[in-house]
Amino acid sequence: MKGKTVLVIGLLVLVGVLAVFVAVQITNANYQYQGSLIDPPAPAFDIALQDTDGDLFQLSDHTGEVVLIFFGYTNCPDVCPTTLAEFKQVYENLGPDADRVKFVYFSVDPERDTQERVGEFVNAFNPNFIGITGDEADLEPVWQAYGVYHEKQEVGSAAGYVVDHTASVYVIDTQGGWRMTFPYGLSVDAMVQDIQHLLEEEG
Repeated sequence: MKGKTVLVIGLLVLVGVLAVFVAVQITNANYQYQGSLIDPPAPAFDIALQDTDGDLFQLSDHTGEVVLIFFGYTNCPDVCPTTLAEFKQVYENLGPDADRVKFVYFSVDPERDTQERVGEFVNAFNPNFIGITGDEADLEPVWQAYGVYHEKQEVGSAAGYVVDHTASVYVIDTQGGWRMTFPYGLSVDAMVQDIQHLLEEEG
């Protein structure tokens, strides 16, 4: 009799575990991403450039992680600091999952954005963020691969010029596919939820 009771309990536990698993799968399947999806995902251009710490950043080395890429410049008065401040909040809200997410900032103003300047800029928000700049010849293939718009605008002030540029965040999934973009203004909560679901897909 005791053996039968243990068997019944074991079966009930197994059924409960299976029910939770099925419920999670259904929830994931029904999840609506809040970023702008690219379906099917486009192959992500394999970036291989030196970061501001002097290390090689190669996108293909980060399979199994979500990579967020933003293009900006250190003299930016609004969009860039706002986006990096949101990256900081996303990083903090992800908790332990932040270890599986890379936040990468590329310059669209290599004329002024030295490695030292970009490094100081991104580190002011989070020392784990990756900053990349370089010669225009190095950056141009990356800009083109991701369709990044950037254009100098003379403003006739001490700043010299501003740069109009794409303000979206490019999201590379755990399989190395360009999965979606986060439009400028998307909430931190929405970004966190989308990232977590991308990580759950991998899991």
